[in-house]
Amino acid sequence: MPQIPQTYQELTVGQLSARSGAAVSALHFYESKGLISSSRTSGNQRRYTRDALRRVAFVRAAQRVGIPLATIREALAELPEERTPNHEDWARLSRAWRSELDERITQLGRLRDHLTDCIGCGCLSLETCVLSNPDDVFGDRLTGSRLMPERGAADRS
Repeated sequence: MPQIPQTYQELTVGQLSARSGAAVSALHFYESKGLISSSRTSGNQRRYTRDALRRVAFVRAAQRVGIPLATIREALAELPEERTPNHEDWARLSRAWRSELDERITQLGRLRDHLTDCIGCGCLSLETCVLSNPDDVFGDRLTGSRLMPERGAADRS
């Protein structure tokens, strides 16, 4: 792993990759999505400030728990530029995602507990289908095994 002298304030993409564990292509992707940023040298090489290490770690952790990239980008936009985010910054951002993660955990638990009930049934209007049609919402409005929104009057003409 390349060592980065403390006097260096900028990292090459290779150094950032080696230190963060993210592939160079992932770093380029993160940059294209506005999750991290770089400056360019006169030779058009990317240079990242040291705070990019924590930002990449944050992006990767958030992705592992299923937070969408757009949500991650919004959170990162709240962080100060050119300063390594601190514990309070991360705590504030993660609090905002707690209810979303709790809901996902509930949904995954429901999926795990009822998965065998639903395998192969193909009917999305059964009252017992708690996964794709809780409380048989679609059975009250439609017949058959379809999960499509109803067309409005304007769509029928």
